[in-house]
Amino acid sequence: MTKKLRSVVLVDDNETTSFLNNRLLNRLEVAEQIHTFSKAEQAYQEIWGNANGEQPAANAPDLVFVDLKMPGMDGFEFLKLFSSLPESVREKTVMAVLTTSMHAADTARVAQYEGVEYLAKPLTEEKMEKLMQKRF
Repeated sequence: MTKKLRSVVLVDDNETTSFLNNRLLNRLEVAEQIHTFSKAEQAYQEIWGNANGEQPAANAPDLVFVDLKMPGMDGFEFLKLFSSLPESVREKTVMAVLTTSMHAADTARVAQYEGVEYLAKPLTEEKMEKLMQKRF
């Protein structure tokens, strides 16, 4: 990996998945900080909580992985809220869906959001390298 990110956020209700992804990202030394959330609402609030989104760039993570299927706010709702933020806020963060779902309806729904990456679980070193090369 060439570039080291400042901050990566993992949003997944499955603790084992989050733990393994966290371990992988740490091992690859992808980011200075890795934040893990089991609830999408909580992640969104903490990252872009002031709704109008005019936040200092320093707070925006470089990369956010979000699972689609979660209780409460799911990944689709998270993407919808993210896409309604001002472009000046969105351009600071690469959004990546990390899911077990390869269902055509899900991929089509995610494809509506410009620039969102779609990755199948599990997250691997190879997938991470491809994403880094493509987006950073």
